[in-house]
Amino acid sequence: MTTILYADSPYSDDAVERELFGDGVRVLMRNVAALAELDDAECADVDAILSIYVRVGTADFPRFPRLRAIVRMGVGYDIIDCEAATANGVMVCNVPDYGTTEVADHAMALMLTLRRGIALYHDGQRGEQPEAWDAIPTPLVARLGGQRFGIVGLGRIGTAVALRAKAFGFDVWFYDPYRPPGTELSLGVRRAKTLESLLEGTNVLSLHTPLTDETRNMIGLDQLRLLAEGAVVVNTSRGPVMDLAALEVLLREGTIAGAGLDVLPVEPPQDPLPDLLRAYRAGEEWLRGRLVVTPHAAYHSPQAWDDIRTKSAETAAAALFGPRPQNVIVAGGR
Repeated sequence: MTTILYADSPYSDDAVERELFGDGVRVLMRNVAALAELDDAECADVDAILSIYVRVGTADFPRFPRLRAIVRMGVGYDIIDCEAATANGVMVCNVPDYGTTEVADHAMALMLTLRRGIALYHDGQRGEQPEAWDAIPTPLVARLGGQRFGIVGLGRIGTAVALRAKAFGFDVWFYDPYRPPGTELSLGVRRAKTLESLLEGTNVLSLHTPLTDETRNMIGLDQLRLLAEGAVVVNTSRGPVMDLAALEVLLREGTIAGAGLDVLPVEPPQDPLPDLLRAYRAGEEWLRGRLVVTPHAAYHSPQAWDDIRTKSAETAAAALFGPRPQNVIVAGGR
């Protein structure tokens, strides 16, 4: 019998999974913080692991001698040790298409909340002594049409953001060395050959790259200084892609007008908090209306939550039973 383990299942039953997998498959619904919490005998029977947050590291593989596939129930797969999976012949897959529109909409919403001064006006009007019933002069607010909108990473979400930004009249550029030639022509956007050439003069920067050794700390102080004066930065990808301390420096300087962050380097934030988050939570005046933080929730809608359940099961079934695997990150070969 094939055994499929849900390491941190949020589901109250396995009705959806049993219907998709069919007979001859045992589904183990567990909700642990780490695979080390599971019983060795149970691990020995597992053919596939599905995980939302639980990490799969080098030390875990010897406990799963039958393991053939790991499915990360989401887009990013940095919680999986892909080198160890390769060494053990285990296929790794993700689910890249479950929350595409939600994340793209969220990125645009963060941008608009800042670029139209919504967070600033909201804070100004909600106190006991509201500010004057008038516009507030601020470098945050600018006409969108004609501004340069720079996208790092033109995958499914980045592409969806590019199309939305075009509809708002932005001059859309992207940097992604892995996209084939002609991508820019099919979408009607502009390709930057280097990260630096993308950043130079960009008014809105939106990050949509996975977290890898190549992208970790990709956006630091030197890179952020290339942005246009009064730029807005949005990150809905992974927190470690951008240096939070560098962002704070340029927000304090006023070089960057505002930032919208759905992701942070450490999630959830832990004490001692980075200086930027401490200032944000304290409501320091210099940051008022200039920073919007959401709790890694860009992916979420009830529909997307249903999609991730169905698509993850379909991905696991394709990896184990065919006719061909899908969304493969590591080919495996066990």
